[in-house]
Amino acid sequence: MSHPLMGCIADDFTGATDLANNLVRAGMRCVQTIGVPQDGAPLQTDAIVVALKSRTVPAAQAVEQSLAALRWLQAQGVEQVYFKYCSTFDSTAQGNIGPVTEALLDALHGPGQGFTIACPAFPVNQRTVFKGHLFVGDVLLSDSGMRHHPLTPMTDANLVRVMQSQTRRKVGLVPHDVVAAGAQAIRERFAALQADGVGVAVVDAVSNDDLMLIGQALARMPLVTAGSGIAIGLPQNWPQLRAHGAGVRADALPPARGLQAVVSGSCSVATNAQVLHFKRSGRPSMAIDPLSIAAGEDVAAQALAWAEPLLAGGPVLLYASAEPAAVRAVQDRLGVARAGEMVEHTLSRIAAGLVQRGVRQLLVAGGETSGAVVQALGVQRMSIGPQIDPGVPWTAVDSPLCPGEPVHVALKSGNFGSTDFFSKAFTQLASLP
Repeated sequence: MSHPLMGCIADDFTGATDLANNLVRAGMRCVQTIGVPQDGAPLQTDAIVVALKSRTVPAAQAVEQSLAALRWLQAQGVEQVYFKYCSTFDSTAQGNIGPVTEALLDALHGPGQGFTIACPAFPVNQRTVFKGHLFVGDVLLSDSGMRHHPLTPMTDANLVRVMQSQTRRKVGLVPHDVVAAGAQAIRERFAALQADGVGVAVVDAVSNDDLMLIGQALARMPLVTAGSGIAIGLPQNWPQLRAHGAGVRADALPPARGLQAVVSGSCSVATNAQVLHFKRSGRPSMAIDPLSIAAGEDVAAQALAWAEPLLAGGPVLLYASAEPAAVRAVQDRLGVARAGEMVEHTLSRIAAGLVQRGVRQLLVAGGETSGAVVQALGVQRMSIGPQIDPGVPWTAVDSPLCPGEPVHVALKSGNFGSTDFFSKAFTQLASLP
């Protein structure tokens, strides 16, 4: 193989593993890097996912990071670029989905030129797009728990309107009746939209069959922007992937050893339910109080002192997850950005301290928290393992905090996973060959 086929830019670390997981399950060998690698050594793989922490940084900074990733991927010789964002289209009025999409199109086609799609649909995780509106389960995005997200509250489910507010390019729609008519119909709709001056097309999708048809229509499109769902439909466009040995497992990981812990910073509805389930199971848990951090207490040291004698007895949970009212109260006192940064920094210190104390199986909940933790562990690349729940695989990483000993890490988007996710994940890892 002379070069990777697909180069992906993910705007947070859980999203990166989510995307890599879908690519591996669809037949692509995949390497995930943490940030843009500093060297240009060629990677012998089918797909590369560059994990950034750009979802909630200022738009200009997100653009700069994404363009740096694009340049590195182009040097690797990739045939198609994939900009991955959250299946709940996490963004603010200032970006960053629109500005990054626009910058990537400009870089690939020239200023104001080019065409791409926007499709966060991931039906297996209850994210569907119909008539341009994003649904979470049976409710509109704007009626879901995402309306209370502490950093990127989503109060408008109309993706055409949301995207149009973030880009100078004209935004259009490929409705579901066109998608259902097949790949050729989708391609014809793309052409009609481009003739009408559209630069970004929101695409409806309510099932995996839709994603497969859309995937066919995206063959040879230089830039795709989407959640991770579209990834299941893209590998079919490269027949050479079928040449891989049938006996090769793309998701194999080394055996899991060491102590177990969960670090959770997400305040999503799903994660709050997972935290509650873990606590009700009788396992040890400790809440991290942002106000104590702000008061100057060394909360990380306190948490590690609490956890150390308990680790030998099984997994422990350290969490800053909270209900929306409690989150708002903290933000009102400390400010949104300051509260988030303090919690992320503290949880990342805790995670690093846990690894130094023998934890080799680590669950992390929340995109921003995952980014901070992976950076604190000094991780540069991740091997993608088997899926725990849709969008969440186990991975294996090397960390300078424990040289020569792999750490198994699961980075969970706040919105993903079943209620019993924490316990189920450790049980699955123990059963791997």
